[in-house]
Amino acid sequence: MKPDAVPEVVPRVIHVVVMGVAGCGKSAVGQRIATQLNLPLIEGDDFHPASNIAKMQQGVALADADRLGWLHKLGAELAGRTQGAVLTCSALKADYRDTLRQSVGLLHFVHLAISEAESLRRVANRPGHFYPPSLVASQFEALQDPANERGVLVLDGQMPLDALAVAATDWLKGC
Repeated sequence: MKPDAVPEVVPRVIHVVVMGVAGCGKSAVGQRIATQLNLPLIEGDDFHPASNIAKMQQGVALADADRLGWLHKLGAELAGRTQGAVLTCSALKADYRDTLRQSVGLLHFVHLAISEAESLRRVANRPGHFYPPSLVASQFEALQDPANERGVLVLDGQMPLDALAVAATDWLKGC
């Protein structure tokens, strides 16, 4: 390199999943993170097949087999966003997170952790959403704590939404 040449700065690509149980604030925090990082938001619920939504509306928890195709669709969405993206997805089990990790070279997770009582309160107060309060317990039964996995930040989901987004964005910028 010539002494007066300026090295090219290559922007870092960030792919992140905002995860947690129903009602934890994935969509609201994910949107804020996407805005702060100038990244597209992929709303995971938008990719559920009609059969999954119908099951949940009827109060039937999704099985691993129900989620597999959905997770592959979400992984393809992440992979197609070569400049980075923010995905909202429950990602409750380690296997689900590993499936998503296979889609991009480096994938971060921000887990918005809340109690079952708080999740139930929030889900019961979401008018018009397809996910019923009767399924909240199944989310906690399926949840495998990601705290000790690589590339995971766990935040108290009861913090204000803006504070959650700032904490996540600061962490992502430092990764």
